[in-house]
Parts: sequence; structure tokens; C-alpha cells
Amino acid sequence: MPEPTAPRPISRRRLLGTAGATGAAGLAAGAVGGTLLGTAHAGSTTTPLTSIGTTVHPFHGTHQPGITSPLQTHGHLLAYDLVPGTDRRGAAALLRRWSQLAAALMAGEAADVDGTHISLDAGPSSLTVTFGFGAALFDTLGLTDALPTALAPLPEFSADALDPDRSGGELWIQIGADDALVAVSALRLLHRAAAGSAVQRWQMTGFNRTPGATARPMSQRNLMGQIDGTNNPQPEDEDYDRRIFVPAQGDPPWMAGGSYAVVRRIRMLLDPWEELAQEEQERVIGRRKSDGAPLGGDSETTPVDLAALDGAGRPVIPVNAHVRVSSPETNDGAAMLRRPFSYHDGLLPDGAPDAGLLFVCWQADPLRGFVPVQRKLDRGDALSPFLRHEASALFAVPGGAARGGYVGQALLEG
Repeated sequence: MPEPTAPRPISRRRLLGTAGATGAAGLAAGAVGGTLLGTAHAGSTTTPLTSIGTTVHPFHGTHQPGITSPLQTHGHLLAYDLVPGTDRRGAAALLRRWSQLAAALMAGEAADVDGTHISLDAGPSSLTVTFGFGAALFDTLGLTDALPTALAPLPEFSADALDPDRSGGELWIQIGADDALVAVSALRLLHRAAAGSAVQRWQMTGFNRTPGATARPMSQRNLMGQIDGTNNPQPEDEDYDRRIFVPAQGDPPWMAGGSYAVVRRIRMLLDPWEELAQEEQERVIGRRKSDGAPLGGDSETTPVDLAALDGAGRPVIPVNAHVRVSSPETNDGAAMLRRPFSYHDGLLPDGAPDAGLLFVCWQADPLRGFVPVQRKLDRGDALSPFLRHEASALFAVPGGAARGGYVGQALLEG
């Protein structure tokens, strides 16, 4: 994890000068809005309501933030393509602007850099900003010699129904925060800073449960009502870092301390799912819905016993249950760190919910993490009939930036 560091003041003019002249207009409009809206609380107490807004994650460090950081309530995933004619120097300038903005915003310096005033009243609120590179970027910039083997295209899966307009991308940004306005503020500023260098290819917006919404800390629930993420690798695992991060002597060298992110937009067929009896839902997943315990177990953290049999000699956890099919024990130890957001984008023309999971998983090598598990799921997972994979992308996420540097510097200046 990156080491916490003290925030360093940064010039608003230097950060936003390249993003256009709209900042000044935003500042003027924000001043008026602040006067009109601020009067309602003129006599309110200064005692903080919660500590959510004060949580800070450092931007600089060995690894980028937003990989092993706790899941936030609000998330935005964005892909960009470089504007034709943008060369390696232009790409480096963009990544430097983005990195400086991210560092300032994550340190809680929104008042110094945010001409929109969207998040002026809030603290950093666990904001993280993460940057990644798609395989197409290496062709565009003439860097094919530096293309990682692990960034090879993902194989086709039989359940895929992928929309190319919402897949791929040369550059990727993941934004997470525990306040919606803080997250949107970061999105707007990063988008403005891309002007003239990159154009947005796609954007996806998701959410998770708000911290403190449950009486005790719990894993997230997804839109199927299931507890999600229980079997993630844990920091205390001996091979935790090895599963997630490229080693210091990794290949290629510029990816040292980095990771690979697989992004999938997975629509859940919620109407037919909700027609199933709860008992059948639990057999599809292999866990109780009430507390996330594996079938036959006592609690969410009870180890999954794939060998357990019932009184009739049948597996307690069905042979095609999602928990069994995706388990490292049935995939030669393959595992990944899942860090998703749910989404709900309204209704489709047939009235079905356009809702599901913005699946994001992290691993040192997707060919040993995501790919073998997804192949196994593709062949015989009881959950698959209730899912539609509609978008997909794979990104190389370099290690964290040093102070004074930027994400991807070793690639773009190497």
C-alpha cells in the first residue's frame, strides 16, 4: 500500500491552465451559488456529523490507490482515446496533468484546484483516482516493444454479448469516493484536463452501500441481494501481494508495482432471478442469502467445504454452484481481487432493469487470474443464465507515482 504523505500545496493556475478558460466562469458562478445556498446553515454547529469526509488515501507510493483501498460508495469508470496526432510527449503531458490533479484532490485540496466548486464544502471523502493503459495505446504511441504479454486480448467467452462502443480504450480512469459530489468533481476536472489530448470513449457510473449503513461492518451486497466479495484474497494471506501486484523485477520493468484490471459490465437479469425461491437462489450461488455463509457453514467467513455431503450423499454445495465453479480450489489456485460497483441505468425497452455489476478485478497477470476462472464459469456456472456480459476491457495499471512524477512516467519517458 502507498505510504501516507503530507499534502503539498499546488497551484490552481498551473493545474487548470491547460484545461481551458471555463474555470474562471465556474469560479464566478460558484461564488454566487455559495452565497445563496450557504445562508440556510448560517447558525449551524461546527461539530462534524461523521468522519467519512476526512478520510484521506495518499496518491503517491509504490502502488496506485484504488486497488487495495476499501470500496467506496460512489464510483466512475471512464475510458479515453488519444486525439489523432497526440504523440508520446503529448500523452506524457496529459498524464502529468491528471496525476497532479488527482494528488491534489485526494489530499483534500479541492478549494485550491476546483473551479467548479462542486465539492467545495466536503473533505476528501476517501477519494481515489487510478490510471491504466489499454493495448491500443502502445500502437498509437509506437511503444509496441513495451507492450506487456499480460495485456494480450482476452479470449471470447460464449456468454459475451459485447458492445464495442463500451469496450476497450487507450486510457482508463477509475474514480471512487464516499461522497457523490467529490467523485463527480474529480470526474469533471479530469475530463476538462483532457481537452485537446484525449476524447472520452465510454463512461460507467456505479455505487455501493454507504459506510455506517449497517450495524456492524459487512461485505457488500449486490443487486441480486447476495453478499459479494467474501472469497477475496486477504492482506494477511502469504501470497496476497504476489497475486495482485507485478513484482519489482517484473516484465516489463515499467510495470513494477503495478497490476492488471479487467473491467466487465455485467447486466443481471433481475426479473427472472427474483422469481426464484430463496432456497433455489442459495443453491445457485452456494451461499445463504441471509448472512453469506456457505451452504453447510455457520457464518460468512466459514471456509467453503466443497467435499461436504448431505444425508443422501449429495454435495451440500451443488456441483454447478457459483462458489464451487469460481473457487481457487477448482481453478488450480487462480484468484483475483474483486472490487466492483453496482449500477442501475433505468429500464430497457422491454421494461427489464438495465442493472447489474461493474465488475473490476485486479491481478498480477490476468492470464493466471481472470481468464481461467471465467473460462470455467463459461462452461458450467448455475449463475450464468441470469447474467449478460455487455462490455469488456483490460488495462495495464502501472505502479504508483513518485513525488514530482506522474503515473506511467517510466513507460512514456523510458
